[in-house]
Amino acid sequence: MNTGRRHFPSINTLSTFECAARHLNFTRAAEELNLTQSAISRQIRDLELQLGVTLFERIRKRVVLTDAGARFLVDARYLIEQTEGLVYRTMASAKADATLSVATLPTFGSHWLAPRLPQFLEMHPKLAVNIESRWTPFSLQEQFFDIAVHFGRPIWAGASCQHLCVEQMLPVAAPGLIERHKIESAHKLDAAPLLHLQTRPAAWRDWFEQNQIEMSDPFSGHRFDQFSMIIEACVAGLGVGLLPLYLIEPQIANERLQIIDDRPLQTEDSYFIAIPDDKAEKLGVIEFAKWLKSQIGQRA
Repeated sequence: MNTGRRHFPSINTLSTFECAARHLNFTRAAEELNLTQSAISRQIRDLELQLGVTLFERIRKRVVLTDAGARFLVDARYLIEQTEGLVYRTMASAKADATLSVATLPTFGSHWLAPRLPQFLEMHPKLAVNIESRWTPFSLQEQFFDIAVHFGRPIWAGASCQHLCVEQMLPVAAPGLIERHKIESAHKLDAAPLLHLQTRPAAWRDWFEQNQIEMSDPFSGHRFDQFSMIIEACVAGLGVGLLPLYLIEPQIANERLQIIDDRPLQTEDSYFIAIPDDKAEKLGVIEFAKWLKSQIGQRA
């Protein structure tokens, strides 16, 4: 059955619903959107009739989301964010010859890519670059990215993958912590707390096994969901981190961190760039890929 677009909720209606769901209060939603409370109530009622489900219910004078409302909120927020992103990207690229949308791992983007990006933009002054962070693979076409930097295996649906580099993860810590715990070598790491990345829970165990070092409990210690947090925790003396060398070059250079052992963790994963099949010839994509590889080459 073809319902027709006239039956789809407008972006304004979705925004009203999201605001009401965020506050769980129609009065506060009305204040934020500069509408009356009755206008908010009417839009929500019309949306419920349009969808055929109840989104809110009142319990003891409180407005709460129903299960259907909570599920709808997730998709509504996604649509609103996509629409906002489309508008902002269009506005940002109004004076540019072309735009380049890049998805990157969070810490790679902030610690490695961002400091080097001015050089690329100086080489391509009429190119507007949009950069967003992503942790896991996604649909490049649905999220409108031209290129992605990722860590793992070079397999991505609807895209071709190009190898960037392997990862050199080394045990590092602040000089003060090394001195405090008397860590003369990696065999003394039992004396200090280990810092773990949540998405790589077995990294420390694998490193100890590869280097034939006995460790009573390689899974003990503190856990973080970003390399950037582990870097700051290491600098603060919270523990020993197993970190990619390219992310901590400044901290090593200024002696805020010290390498305990120069044997890297060996893995089957690597860094690669993924380019959607329909974006391979787009202006800026080839140039950015070449530039990334040249920067990696300089580091290596």
